[in-house]
Amino acid sequence: MNNTLLRNPHLDGDSFFWQAGPTGVLLVHGFTATTAEVRLLGRYLHERGYTVAGPLLPGHGTTPEDMNRRRWQDWTGAVEQAYGQIAARCERVFIGGESMGAVLALYAASEHPEAAGILLYAPALLLPASRMWPIRLLAPFVPYVNKPVNPPRASDARWQGYSVNPLRGVAQLNQLQREARRRLPRIHQPVLVVQGRLDQTIDPRSGEVILRETASTDKELRWLEQSPHCIILDQEWEPASELALRFIERV
Repeated sequence: MNNTLLRNPHLDGDSFFWQAGPTGVLLVHGFTATTAEVRLLGRYLHERGYTVAGPLLPGHGTTPEDMNRRRWQDWTGAVEQAYGQIAARCERVFIGGESMGAVLALYAASEHPEAAGILLYAPALLLPASRMWPIRLLAPFVPYVNKPVNPPRASDARWQGYSVNPLRGVAQLNQLQREARRRLPRIHQPVLVVQGRLDQTIDPRSGEVILRETASTDKELRWLEQSPHCIILDQEWEPASELALRFIERV
């Protein structure tokens, strides 16, 4: 990928499908990221006998301009296609994701009541208002803005994606958030939400809203005290992965 705005271009961020046992896990990456974001968790589950798939979403891993040409329905469509592929090979399928990927997992779960359960890491259902109003102001005039500079983290070397936020893409993310929240009462599957206590990217109330507004009877919210937004790439990625494994085995 020849893109100077892509962090860690040497990492593998393409779509993947790793065949194993009869239980499948579909993992969806977040906004501006690539499948590098879900590969550590994916490998962890695959090594323990699960079939794992991770689609690269349209507009990701290319250029911010490409992202700005996409609509949220392109992302839900890609997840739907990936779900069909893994469901055709597995007896049961869990749907999971991080950040926007978790929002897309909620949307997919609302479309597929037969899905076995939902794994939500740092779900970007709500974003802080302080981050959103400047973006809405600039979106009609500026294609993208630099992301905030954060202190160095263990996840920095493992994350692949744009170093900027494509503003028309952010507007599509907002529409996806509204549609996914509207669908929460349709969701009856078991739900695991994992959030990082140090996450400054999403509104921390996101998990509480999901637990309150879904129709699931089996749902839990777990906090990881040393984790920022990229939970499944940072220093607590193994405890985060273990939470997924225990949830899948229990369900």
